[in-house]
Amino acid sequence: MRQVEQQLHRDFPPTTVWGYEGQYPGPTIEARVRQPILVRYLSELPITHLLPIDTSVHGAATYLPQVRTVVHLHDGELPAEADGHPEAWFTPRLTTHGPMFTTNLFRYPNRQRPTTLWYHDHAMGITRLNIYAGLAGFYLLRDENDARLDLPSGPFELPLLIQDRSFNRDGSLQYPATIPPEFFGNTNLVNGKVWPFLEVEPRRYRFRLLNGANARFYNLMLKPAISMIQIGGDGGYLKRAVAVKEILLAPAERADVIIDFTGLEGATVTMTNDAPTPFPTGTPPARHTRVVMQFRVTLPRSGRDRSRIPRDLPAGPFPRLRDVVRSRDLILDQQKDHMGRQMSLLGIRDMHGRPLPLHWGDATTEKPRLGTVEIWRLINTTVDTHPIHLHLVRFLILDRQPFDVERFRSAGELVFTGPAVPAAENERGMKDTVRANPGEVTRFAVRFGRYTGEFVWHCHILEHEDMEMMRRMEVIAEDSNRRR
Repeated sequence: MRQVEQQLHRDFPPTTVWGYEGQYPGPTIEARVRQPILVRYLSELPITHLLPIDTSVHGAATYLPQVRTVVHLHDGELPAEADGHPEAWFTPRLTTHGPMFTTNLFRYPNRQRPTTLWYHDHAMGITRLNIYAGLAGFYLLRDENDARLDLPSGPFELPLLIQDRSFNRDGSLQYPATIPPEFFGNTNLVNGKVWPFLEVEPRRYRFRLLNGANARFYNLMLKPAISMIQIGGDGGYLKRAVAVKEILLAPAERADVIIDFTGLEGATVTMTNDAPTPFPTGTPPARHTRVVMQFRVTLPRSGRDRSRIPRDLPAGPFPRLRDVVRSRDLILDQQKDHMGRQMSLLGIRDMHGRPLPLHWGDATTEKPRLGTVEIWRLINTTVDTHPIHLHLVRFLILDRQPFDVERFRSAGELVFTGPAVPAAENERGMKDTVRANPGEVTRFAVRFGRYTGEFVWHCHILEHEDMEMMRRMEVIAEDSNRRR
């Protein structure tokens, strides 16, 4: 991890950023299923942070080092010591470290389905600042299916990291000194470039889309209106390819898509966004944040396009509902913090069934047994859609159902006001991040394997995560007789 200057737009002065291997985004790591790799993370960052630190935030107190980092491989099925626990941070040149630190040499076993993963910072209380400074990159896990499926590959497969940023007149990154409820930049970046264009051939391309923004949702469309063929999501392939006109991505969600530029010689295709901020009831994006990037079909075809779009895909394996051992009700709620600020929290139901919001320091309430399947019901009493991410595991979204929020708050009664709606077609693969909508109960089935230990689950709106919308989760050994 190094601090460097990088040109993010041709008309901007160079911007100081943080990057893995001194580049933003970090280098794309390509790994193979069942071939483990070792990654040693070193910090050569300065000891003063690039951005202002709000020391009123839990985990960001004045007595802590300003610059501390720890890397989380998002969607990695990893032992706890390699997961990037938020309290496993360490400082530049390893002069000191957090209470959960064990090593900066991580072994990634890659014993999971191939998919689009990403790695990013996860340090307690300053995750939003470290990722905003540039600490994020792709990790593509492949197996033999990639070649057998004849998907676009090589120069015709590109990862696209979509984020938003604001800048000062001197080109430096702009971020408020006091933590906002959510942060929305006034420019869009793709792979570290402001409003870029990509020259393409008139053929099929495969794009690994990732929403790496702090809080902005992206509802992506193409203009002129051509279909995107989605073949995968967070946790790998879907069962079947799905043609979609738009793709909604919350922070941390990914979509594996094919776009066919055949017959569009000379055309300019613009990727746009119309998701409101905050999502879903905020204001529509302004003209300059509506545009994401352009594809310019200006390159001559370099050879025959031998790729294809398979109808059936190697999805799964999926958790079996007949194996479910218990159902958990988890609450998404809000309360005021010690400074009177509105903060979103995760929690459980109290003895009367009403919401009981919990903080990071409260006792762990989620202790699933290794190898078991549970159904989690996320009961969202807030006005925001929260992208909820579980470390270690993947899950299958079952449905979403509206409920009477006020009755639930006052009496602890969960009264549904409409039918359960199954997951959308392009959500029917394995997931690691789910959009929990306001006034809805979101259900998913999750199997807890392969490792025991302490992990976390949290909202992936980074300002919410840093304001304690994050809880510990302890996976315990299979032979435990205690009911958790």
